[in-house]
Amino acid sequence: MKSPFLNSVSEFMFLKRYAKKTIDTYLKYIAQFIRFNNLEHPKILGDVEVEAFLTYIVINRKVAVSTQTIALNALVFLYKEYFDNPLSLDLNYVRSSRQPKIPVVLTFAETARFFEQLPPLHKLQIALLYGSGLRLMECMRLRVKDIDFDFKNVRVFNGKGGKHRIVTLSESLMEPLITQIKYVKSVLAKDKLDPEYAGVFLPHALRDKYKDAAYDLNWQYLFPASRLSVDPESKLIRRHHLDERAVQKSVKKAAMLAQIDKQVTCHTLRHSFATHLLLNGSDIRTVQDQLGHADLRTTQIYVHILQRGGNAVVSPLDSLSSKTVMSVMPQVKTKNE
Repeated sequence: MKSPFLNSVSEFMFLKRYAKKTIDTYLKYIAQFIRFNNLEHPKILGDVEVEAFLTYIVINRKVAVSTQTIALNALVFLYKEYFDNPLSLDLNYVRSSRQPKIPVVLTFAETARFFEQLPPLHKLQIALLYGSGLRLMECMRLRVKDIDFDFKNVRVFNGKGGKHRIVTLSESLMEPLITQIKYVKSVLAKDKLDPEYAGVFLPHALRDKYKDAAYDLNWQYLFPASRLSVDPESKLIRRHHLDERAVQKSVKKAAMLAQIDKQVTCHTLRHSFATHLLLNGSDIRTVQDQLGHADLRTTQIYVHILQRGGNAVVSPLDSLSSKTVMSVMPQVKTKNE
């Protein structure tokens, strides 16, 4: 049960039309900030306490730059938007120096083994993650209308940073997607028979502009949830998209069954998509557009992965004969010796 204060902040963010995941994330760090300050009300706190908290999570929790930035954004929102008392623009705190992780990438062979172990229930969603380089939530939030069969692409709206982009669609997924849309159509027909069904969730401006769009097939989630639920914002009965945690579990289990000795997540498939595009001859700008990176330097990490490994740099040890190399290896004695 959230405190009355956190409930109030949550309702305020809903009215400001923030995404549910953003609300949950901001509330998490606001709650941590309150606990850090011995449950003092944030309204009587300010720059000094925020600086101390941001320093604490770096020194004591060893958080990465991205995590510290999210915590800062949550508190900036709280003071600027909710309290109407912005924090200083010149906060003095210890900034995280923890380096970002090097992306885990599957080989082509590992990817093939991985797909052989996927359950049919989530294979299409996971194929889109790898085949189109989608982030997990971008895939979960796809609507029927976002699949363009004529131009073989997927339209991604409001991705990370609220940006839109167009990504490639594998031709091998077109028939499965047609079948999936037929399934969505049957689910919608069933839902319309329920007098309490209020249609699919729509972005705020669109629900005002297109009154009947909530019942239109094109606006339905491509991967609908298995049951109806209560919309936390409107309290109306709707059908949300598939729970992303089910897909995450399938990815983890498939990697284990495929005996892949790497930490494989849904985002690993996006990393593999980018790296495999480069291996197949795509230029870096094309990969940047497909991934939706604002800064080319973000995309270049995949080039570095290729350049620093066996694909570009040949180890000088390889210029020696195998006999010479083995002569410097430690000799392992057997029990009989």
